[in-house]
Amino acid sequence: MPVQQLAEQFGTPLYVYSRATLERHWHAFNSAFGKHPHLICFAVKSCSNIGVLNIMAKLGSGFDIVSQGELERVLAAGGDASKVVFSGVAKSREEIMRALEVGIRCFNVESVSELKHINQIAGEMGKIAPISLRVKSRC
Repeated sequence: MPVQQLAEQFGTPLYVYSRATLERHWHAFNSAFGKHPHLICFAVKSCSNIGVLNIMAKLGSGFDIVSQGELERVLAAGGDASKVVFSGVAKSREEIMRALEVGIRCFNVESVSELKHINQIAGEMGKIAPISLRVKSRC
């Protein structure tokens, strides 16, 4: 459909996404890994449009999130919680609890204090929190 027609039908400003382009780029990126085990995680902060997230979910994508709101959008779009990586600093108690409840893949932990915070909450819930560590080298 011509862009002019879309603008007339839906008004402006208007965001238009191409499913074919999203899928083509995702497949190109995915195939670059060959048979090596991997998980491509779409950064939800780059585009939290439910339709785009749904396309990514159907492709088998994982998701990189930084808030509970982003987690809820991923779940609403049909994303698999076990393919969600929770990044960012200052995760709230409620966010950590919700992420543990739905069974995310892991928390990206950026400090010892954050690790202790997540561990305490997980322990209170009778869970073990899956984590990955972000390490800053001293160069």
